[in-house]
Amino acid sequence: MVERTAEPDPAWTAVDSYISDKLLGADAVLAATLAANAAAGLPDIDVSPAQGRMLHVLARMAGARRILEIGTLGGYSTICLARALPDGGRLVSLEIDPHHADIARANIAAAELAAMVDVRTGAALETLDQMIAAGEGPFDLVFIDADKPSNVGYMNAALALSRPGTTIIVDNVVREGGVLDATSDDPRIIGTRALFDMVSQEPRLTATAVQTVGAKKWDGFLLAIVGPAS
Repeated sequence: MVERTAEPDPAWTAVDSYISDKLLGADAVLAATLAANAAAGLPDIDVSPAQGRMLHVLARMAGARRILEIGTLGGYSTICLARALPDGGRLVSLEIDPHHADIARANIAAAELAAMVDVRTGAALETLDQMIAAGEGPFDLVFIDADKPSNVGYMNAALALSRPGTTIIVDNVVREGGVLDATSDDPRIIGTRALFDMVSQEPRLTATAVQTVGAKKWDGFLLAIVGPAS
């Protein structure tokens, strides 16, 4: 999730807690994942519990059997997505930092999901090129939550590894309203605005974006579905 520049509104956090208490309940595995991430010094930029459940629900709604995740961190969102897979399903997650990848693999193993999750270490754009060359697509759902300057490259790779009907989700596309700043020199905002420009001109994508507030502050997701080029 987006790096927070200030504390979130207490009401946002309270509503997130209400949602979690009413609809999610306690989850020992995910709590242990967050604890392991913190103990290992990983940044606190995972999706929130409610957002993790949203990813899980979207994967189930899409009937996903094959999921691609770009940006693993400690495996929190990976676990949420992998839990949506049916028997025989597969999730490939890409992580540039070997330390993060090791923590994620341990968390995924503790969640008893190691048999269906493949965490690959290295620069994601290079790994994606290799996957495209090897014909590893199509994936049914792609979740992009990695370095924002590479968003356009990730979206192009997602399209190359997709089929008509593939769901593509991109995190951190509002950035506390920073996406509105056309003069920003922040490469994360520049990359996010370039993503909007690219998606708006891509005939194979039907897309929208939704703003979110909560414990992770103010941000949003881009949601797209792949269809035949018009």
